[in-house]
Amino acid sequence: QVQPVEFGGGLVQAGGSLKLSCVASGHTFSSSAMGWFRRAPGKEREFVAGISWSGSRTDYADFVKGRFTISRDNAKNTVFLQMNSLKPEDTAVYYCAQGTGYFAGTSPTDFGSWGQGTQVTVSS
Repeated sequence: QVQPVEFGGGLVQAGGSLKLSCVASGHTFSSSAMGWFRRAPGKEREFVAGISWSGSRTDYADFVKGRFTISRDNAKNTVFLQMNSLKPEDTAVYYCAQGTGYFAGTSPTDFGSWGQGTQVTVSS
């Protein structure tokens, strides 16, 4: 499958907002769970947020609950990550991933196609 492509990263001040978007394969997007992961410098890749195929279920890492919102538009083969109240600790490369089924957990093994990532930098 063609890998997803992320857009929307950039440099923002602490407390600011960014909205990431990810365009994925149209052949299976509407029947696939989607997720966002991130990797900070010198750290392991970690789960950020996930969404089921229809958008009816969402899941968030504790460190982003109440600040980030994941959503999707199946007509546009696109998943979004709205990030509010950003902190310097959120600085990382953010990756979009397409799940292998209708639902997915928080494990990278639930996702079979990964984007190249988009850099998010939050300054103090």
